Order: sequence, then structure tokens, then C-alpha cells
Amino acid sequence: MQKMGKQKNKTASFSFWNWVIASIIFRLILIYFPKNLNLASRPEVSTPLTSFRRLAEGYWLKQLSMSPYAGSMYHGSPLLLSLLGPLTVKRIEGQPNHLLYSLVSVIADVVSAILIRATGKNLRLAYLRSLESLDIVKQTKASGEFFKILSPGDAAALIYLWNPFTIVACVGLSTSPIENMAVILCLYGACSRLVPLAAFGWVIATHLSLYPAILIIPVIFLLGCGPDAPPRKLFLQKNDKEEVLNKSKLPLGFSWRPITHFAFWALLWSAYVLVLCGISLKQFGGLWEMFKSTYGFILTVEDLSPNIGVLWYFFAEVFDFFRNFFLIVFHVNILFMIMPLAIRLNHRPCFLAFVYIAIFSMLKSYPSVGDSALYLGLLGWFVNELADIQFSFFLFCGYVGVSLLSPVMHTLWIWRGTGNANFYFATAMVYACLQIILVVEGVSAMLNHDRKLRNLTTSKPQDAKS
Repeated sequence: MQKMGKQKNKTASFSFWNWVIASIIFRLILIYFPKNLNLASRPEVSTPLTSFRRLAEGYWLKQLSMSPYAGSMYHGSPLLLSLLGPLTVKRIEGQPNHLLYSLVSVIADVVSAILIRATGKNLRLAYLRSLESLDIVKQTKASGEFFKILSPGDAAALIYLWNPFTIVACVGLSTSPIENMAVILCLYGACSRLVPLAAFGWVIATHLSLYPAILIIPVIFLLGCGPDAPPRKLFLQKNDKEEVLNKSKLPLGFSWRPITHFAFWALLWSAYVLVLCGISLKQFGGLWEMFKSTYGFILTVEDLSPNIGVLWYFFAEVFDFFRNFFLIVFHVNILFMIMPLAIRLNHRPCFLAFVYIAIFSMLKSYPSVGDSALYLGLLGWFVNELADIQFSFFLFCGYVGVSLLSPVMHTLWIWRGTGNANFYFATAMVYACLQIILVVEGVSAMLNHDRKLRNLTTSKPQDAKS
């Protein structure tokens, strides 16, 4: 039996790496396509914060000894200018333009998939240990809880790699793969208890996009309590039922020591990033210029060019007198959801991170398909727990429909002149509704899964067998 298990693991690992290599080859084929299918100009792929063209513009201005934020074109990190800027001008004779930059995006996607897979394995091991502590492993096997074709880590990694949104963001020369890699690095470090790595990922992700700052709550839960597990009260009920307090079967209590280490490393990495940014912008206004042109640009929603979000249309229609009020409403709306979800899902920090990422991907100022690719990939971690999610077929068809209709509506509006902004905004509204349904039904399915575990824990062994 052990030999059979090892052979299955080797076969699954071999097939996983085959799919990874195939995804790399597929990306390279699309990169060598004429003009990369012109994806870099699509508003669903490139935003004012992730656009390759704006990155090249900022680097060009910096090379001319001008502020990269002059002209209101570039609004990204000055570190990206230093790292990726040179790749926007380098050419290899006989090769597609921006090949080196595209290769960086491909590497970022592969690294992200590997980190997703490793984190999924850690989550799975922690989950199995929790089920063994509750003595309900056999019952969950009987009820089909295990994903038998691929492990959740492999499934999540392959979903991320082969998601059309991920591929489009990579081939479309967006900086989203870099941002996603920083978020995944943060979650991997926290799940593996690698505090410096978790702090580095969180600082870089927040520096690049601001919204990942709210991920500090699931990171704290991961470092303080460990990976996702059933609610702690189930373990206490199990011990009360046995009338013997077995501390070895209880989950670890909250520990503040790794939290203090995380705070120290976060402050250290933040200071290091700010020093590097200050040196890079020493001649162009310093850090204040960066804060105003990056985070200020995100919070004030200055650019109203169309995207797959809903804020551009709303602020194009609202009166200027009410603009500041609704800016506060939209941004505080994200903050209002943080604490209730944290209280309800504190025992599942990785799932909480998935919910947070889905929420700010929907409500952020300048969303793109690269943001959706991230949370859809992380959804693969919970293929067992969310097996009973409702409207899954409807959601799948909805995402496919929006992906096809959005470019059509944009073309009818901008290029053909046979439509108007309402055509394109309608697809953005449907897209937002689909994300809302996914979050609501996902949370509901996870809570139902916890109720099933509670019923298995409190029921008698005879009942579980029957």
C-alpha cells in the first residue's frame, strides 16, 4: 500500500510539472504572436497603475532627468522603475519587442504557482492534523471530503497558471504578476512561519498597490494561531464529551511572540523600502512626491479612464460637490467589512485572506483581470471545503460571459461608435455582482462546512458509520 501511495504521488508530481511546462510554452507562444494580440492596450488588462506603457513613460522621463511623475502618466513605485524600467527599452534583434519584460512576468507567474502549491500543502497537512485530533478522518473520507484527482495545492497552482485572466495579464505586459507574487509570498511566509519573508511580502505588496495592507489581519492570525483549522470550540466539545482534557489534541493558543517579530521585520523592511525610494527620488521631490502621485492617486481616483470596476463611471457622473463624500464612502466600505469577517473567520486565516483579496479586487480604484486571477487561484486551496458552494455553474458561465462581452462592448463604444458608456459599464456591473455572489456563497459554504464538522464531532461513532 505504501508503494502504491508513493507511485501515485510521483505520478501526480510528474503530471503537475508537465502542466507547468505546458503553461510556460503557451505563454511564450502568445508572446511571440504579432504585437502580443494588442492586450497591453486593453482596459481590462492595463490600468493607470499596472500599464507597461506608463512604466516606459516614467522611465523615459527619469532618463531625461525629469520627475517620473511629471505629466501625470506614471503612478507606480519608483522601485519598479529601477528594476523593470531598463527592460522597457532593451531590444534583442530578431526577437519580439519587450521580450525580456515578458519573461519576467512569466517567471513571476511560475514562482507564484510554486508558492501557492507549497502553501496549499501546508494547509492540507494542518487540516488533516486537525481532523485526526477530532477523530473524524474516517467520516470525512466517507463523505467524500478529499480531492482525489489532485491535491488542493496542485489544483490551486494549476488554476492560477491556466486561468485566462492570469495568462492575459502576463502576455499583456501588466505589472499585476509582480504584485500578485508579493501577496502570495506574504501568505506563504506567514503559513510557513517564516516571519521575515511574510513581512517582506506584505511590505512590498502594500507598497505596490496599497490595498494589500488589510491582509495584515489574516497574517496576524496565521502567525499567532497557525493555518486554517476547524473552530477551537469543536476541540473543547470533543474533550468535554470524552470527559478527559487531552491538551495534545487542542490547537495551539494565540502566541504574540511571532507577531512582535513580524512587527519588527515589517518596520525594518518598510524603512528599507522608503530609504530606497527616497534615494531614487532625491532629485524629484522626495518621498512626498511619491506618496502624492501613488497612494494619493489611488485614493482620490483622479483618472476616470474606463476599466472593469465601477468607480470610474460613478465619479464621472457625480457632482464635484459630493465627490469627497463618496470617495470616503467607497473607501470606508472596504474597512467596514474587515472586522466582522475577521471575527467570524478568525480560525481560517487563509480563507479570510482570500475573501479580503476578492473584496478589494472588486472595490479598488483601478481593478484589472490580474486582481481576479489572484483570488480565483487561491480559491483552489478550498476545493474540499467549498464543494457544496451554490451557483457554481452560474458563476462560471458569468465569468466567461463577462470576459467575452467586455471587449465587445468596449469596441462598440470606443471604436465603432454604435454604443455608449452604458454598454461597457453594464458588463462592469455584472462583473461586480458575480464577485459579490462568489464571496457571499463562498463564506456561506465555508460556514456550512464547519457546521458539518461540528455535527460529525458531536455525533456518536455509530451515527457517523450509519
